[in-house]
Amino acid sequence: MSNPGTRQHRGPLIALLVTLRPKQWTKNLLLFAGFLFTIDSYRPMVQFERACLGFVAFCLLSSSVYVINDLCDRENDQQHPRKRFRPIPSGELSTPLAVGAAIMLLSAVAALSLYLNPMFAAVAGLYFIVTLSYTYLFKHVVILDVLVLALGFVLRAIAGAVVIPVSISAWLILCTLMLALFLGLSKRRAELLTIQQSGTLTTRKILDEYTAELLDQMIVIVTSACVMSYSLYTLQSTTGTRHHDLMITIPFVIYGIFRYLYLMHRRCLGESPDSVIIEDRPTLINIALWALTTALIVSHTLEHYLPKFIQ
Repeated sequence: MSNPGTRQHRGPLIALLVTLRPKQWTKNLLLFAGFLFTIDSYRPMVQFERACLGFVAFCLLSSSVYVINDLCDRENDQQHPRKRFRPIPSGELSTPLAVGAAIMLLSAVAALSLYLNPMFAAVAGLYFIVTLSYTYLFKHVVILDVLVLALGFVLRAIAGAVVIPVSISAWLILCTLMLALFLGLSKRRAELLTIQQSGTLTTRKILDEYTAELLDQMIVIVTSACVMSYSLYTLQSTTGTRHHDLMITIPFVIYGIFRYLYLMHRRCLGESPDSVIIEDRPTLINIALWALTTALIVSHTLEHYLPKFIQ
């Protein structure tokens, strides 16, 4: 077995693929939220095709941002116990190749976004600006660092609405914001504990502004707000008033959040939300069941099989 503390030797193409972080493309699944909650609207298959193209565009866009971030953080990452093995800080991926890949990705994103519609292109451009502002400015500002990260998730959800296009729901923005804050604060907590347990000096000075106790208090607040926001959405939103059975999906949301808290506190996970989603089977099953149940409810399919408990 290979020692995780030793440097891996990968070819340039494999190193580039690793730098693109395909695992983190799961975050871009938020672009399907607009389609999922309007699946009963006109021409759903055409909308689904446009949502898929939007998903591809944001995968390419987010990957370009990861390349730029790794280029900018190369020196700091070389001092990190885990990030130093990434292709760029380890020297496996050369700077010219990384820069060229970022330019090609951004060019592809621009072409695809303009093909979809100008509003989607504008949201994608705003996402790129926000993520760059985080890299160069906001990741060094306490609290704002987490808020700006959460804004990136909100922009994903908005992009998924405008690409179809459908009207942007305030409930969609609110629920996405609360969930993103929950994941962002959990990530900060995991990063902080990793540094403390490894006994190394932090290469991210912003972590010095946080304590585990402070982050736990923040997580309690956004956890409650997340559950309440989604619960109210199923009751009072336009979609919720059309589909009263949407309340059935609330337990899936509660279980998902509680499962994540369990993994964070008992399994020391949370630093990589995408890995939790992909690798934790109960979480993956729960998300799939939530999506399937939601789709069946919004498409009126369950009306033929379930009694109306809610009138």
